[in-house]
Amino acid sequence: MIIAFDAKRAFFNNTGLGNYSRNTLHQLFTFYPEHHYWLYVPSKRFKNKFTIPKEVRIATPNSWVGRLFPSYWRSLLINSQLMYEKPDIYHGLSNELPFGITSTKIKTVVTIHDLIFKRFPQWYKPMDVKIYDRKFSYAAQHADMVIAVSQQTANDIEYYYNIPSERIRVLYQSCNPLFFNYLNKTDIDAVLSKYNLPSKYLLYVGTIEERKNLHRLIEALHIAKIDIPLVVIGRKTAYFTNNVLPLIEQYKIQSQLHFLENVENSSLPAIYQAAKLFIYPSLFEGFGIPILEAQASGTPVLTSTGSCFSEAGGPHSAYANPLDSNDIAQQLTLLLNDKERRISMIEKGRAYAQQFNDKQCAENLMKVYEQLLSI
Repeated sequence: MIIAFDAKRAFFNNTGLGNYSRNTLHQLFTFYPEHHYWLYVPSKRFKNKFTIPKEVRIATPNSWVGRLFPSYWRSLLINSQLMYEKPDIYHGLSNELPFGITSTKIKTVVTIHDLIFKRFPQWYKPMDVKIYDRKFSYAAQHADMVIAVSQQTANDIEYYYNIPSERIRVLYQSCNPLFFNYLNKTDIDAVLSKYNLPSKYLLYVGTIEERKNLHRLIEALHIAKIDIPLVVIGRKTAYFTNNVLPLIEQYKIQSQLHFLENVENSSLPAIYQAAKLFIYPSLFEGFGIPILEAQASGTPVLTSTGSCFSEAGGPHSAYANPLDSNDIAQQLTLLLNDKERRISMIEKGRAYAQQFNDKQCAENLMKVYEQLLSI
């Protein structure tokens, strides 16, 4: 089987969509090496060190027009190249397919991660909403199979784009095996020292933007009079300046907050494992992979009610209304005061996270490919 991928994000994106692309490809390379994998990228000026087996083919634009206009090639011109090279399947890993790909007669799969821009357009620039909607709707309507990363996303695809459920498969993401490896105290202390972190803290991981709701977590800490340090790992946006920083100054808790950006992936397991609690008060997600990372690391999780959070968090996480700072404060207090419950959450949460493993994810995806080619 020859499986082609839109692999741009794997080589040019270091966060969510890039991680998904790299993990998916790595799983297939590892568990199904007998197949042929072609990775289509607009250029070889890669922005990360994604390592691939030597047997995997990197495909770039085969015309000067495609090389001069890489975005145009990726969204349209690639069709003529695919028609000539004839892979069995083309998989768009990040929400889109080339316009007109049905003319190639190649079987197509697209992974759609979320439709947050449809539910909450106020969080996006109007032009971005139009662009996303055009790309996502085309991909969903023309793909032979749509992969949703959660049941919540599958429901949204069906609702907003009127896609029949028979053409949608829910395939959960895996949790990086790194997070299941327990580290010794020496290794953890070395990472904490590297980033100048305290020995005891609460943890938040995610971009600091409106959807992630960090300001209500800070309000909850103030309401509950919790003085344990909070470590925040994520890129700052205008929301930090406009909504988060004023609260920190108002409550005079500058010394309680530790902000980190550009943390190495290899350091994250130690930072999770040293945390007393992981708190993820997001308003809406496609899945919420940090919740799994925390559980795999043996860290109790407090996250939000609604959306997809129970899919990632399972029955052994704690939940609070993300729109209610008082509820977040109450749940935080209950967890911090109940050591036995935290111990139970650690054991059961870790077991829950183990079902989201690389092998299972690779098997589920290969079944989709095989089913398509048998039709």
